[in-house]
Amino acid sequence: MKALAHRFPAYTGFAAVLSGAGLPIYIYAPKYYADTYGVSLTALGAVLFGLRLFDVVQDPVLGWIAERLRGGKAWAVAAGAALLALSMIGLFAVAPPIDPVWWFGLTITGLFSAFSFLTINFYAQGIAKVQGMDNGHTRLAAWRESGALLGVCLAAVAPTLLMDVTTDPFATFAWGFAAATAVAALFMWREWTPASTTQAPTPVREILADPLARKLLVLALVNATPLAVSSTLFLFYVESRLDAPGWEGPLLVLFFMAAALSAPLWSALARRFGEKPVLLAAMVLAIAAFGWTLTLGAGDTIPFAVICVLSGATIGADLTLLPALFAKRMSHIAPNGGQGFGLWSLVSKFTLAFAAVLLLPLLEGAGFEAGTQNPAEALTMLTVLYALVPSVLKCVAIALLLATKLED
Repeated sequence: MKALAHRFPAYTGFAAVLSGAGLPIYIYAPKYYADTYGVSLTALGAVLFGLRLFDVVQDPVLGWIAERLRGGKAWAVAAGAALLALSMIGLFAVAPPIDPVWWFGLTITGLFSAFSFLTINFYAQGIAKVQGMDNGHTRLAAWRESGALLGVCLAAVAPTLLMDVTTDPFATFAWGFAAATAVAALFMWREWTPASTTQAPTPVREILADPLARKLLVLALVNATPLAVSSTLFLFYVESRLDAPGWEGPLLVLFFMAAALSAPLWSALARRFGEKPVLLAAMVLAIAAFGWTLTLGAGDTIPFAVICVLSGATIGADLTLLPALFAKRMSHIAPNGGQGFGLWSLVSKFTLAFAAVLLLPLLEGAGFEAGTQNPAEALTMLTVLYALVPSVLKCVAIALLLATKLED
């Protein structure tokens, strides 16, 4: 078993790179293009939603491809890593050679297509990695998701820290990310094994026909949406509602560091008490944190920092336990994992599409404008969208979890 586990740190590093290309980009990219190039929030939301519609077709296809990769899988992953790095450079380090809206759409499509392909292969490889290992899915999840959350921390704070040392922090971040991607891909090179030749690829319809897999996908969709909502609006909330410009980076670090440090703890608690009660406890804590946020106003930076720690800790449970549960189920019904994690990737990204296409236009319609003095009505709308909507969604997630028999 030690021989199987000794390469887990490679998974930590690769997860860190992938996570740096995920959530932080949703946090920074819309505001960056709105502030730098004057692109409207409604236009950015429309682009992001269109990309998610594209993912409805793309992610299952990428899962189909992942399950059929035999020889040359490592080279296919290397090509995906190259596209990821180049798209990040294009998004932040290259002045748009065409209309900024179209350039945003082009580069972010390349970024998230590569992200999807790499994520699907990465999680599917994890299923093969832990075959025959006691508590293998949960143990690998702790290494993998801790790395992912640490990567999110670094990506979240890097642009803010780089403002003190360079005139173009986002360009510097993009080039640094490209270098980190190359290193992580190199360390993971030995881990990529061909899809099983003894296990036939599993059609999507068979995965969706499995009651538990279907329930886990729906639960993931509802439970991840609050994070998508708060991530999309985080920078706007800190700058305009809390009136705390400059605090965005430190608060993001608090949030994601709490998530990263809590991941091994949630994993240990789940091994002792079971995944379901631990997930329920994390969801209740998340609702309490969002409820407290509803009471905050200008100047309440310190209370919000405490909320970031509490809510970040709950994300550690979500991002560690739910993927492990889904991987465990896939090991029984779809051992190659590609198609299953194609669906998982689609569900995860659709939550961000929901946030972008609904919340940004609602915020703009209420009179909100980034970087300016906003009317009270706009700030009230921002607070409701940031705190109340996630609370309601978490309540729905609790109901779904209670109705799901995870013991199966």
